[in-house]
Amino acid sequence: MLVVTTEGIAGYRIEKVLGHTFGVVVRSRGLGGNITASIRSLFGGEIKEYTEMIEDARKAAIDRMIKNAHAMGANAIIMMRFDSGEIGQTMSEIVAYGTAVVAERE
Repeated sequence: MLVVTTEGIAGYRIEKVLGHTFGVVVRSRGLGGNITASIRSLFGGEIKEYTEMIEDARKAAIDRMIKNAHAMGANAIIMMRFDSGEIGQTMSEIVAYGTAVVAERE
């Protein structure tokens, strides 16, 4: 599955637009991870526990988006983007979304 952030794919033409596709993941760190992250935040710098959680959530959201697009009959996704937000104080929502298309080599 080709996934790009651009409107088109170099060397391909868009034969059919199938519609929007997305993948959503909501993650929360466990109590131990939150305590460790809180202690790290006192000293500044990167909070690796949250970085890893967000990286994993983005990968999972992309995988779900691709699965959705594949079920629609797409072989590519254009205009892929991420969105994120907080749910409460301990949960993060990650959404990967784009436009599912059928693309053919030129």
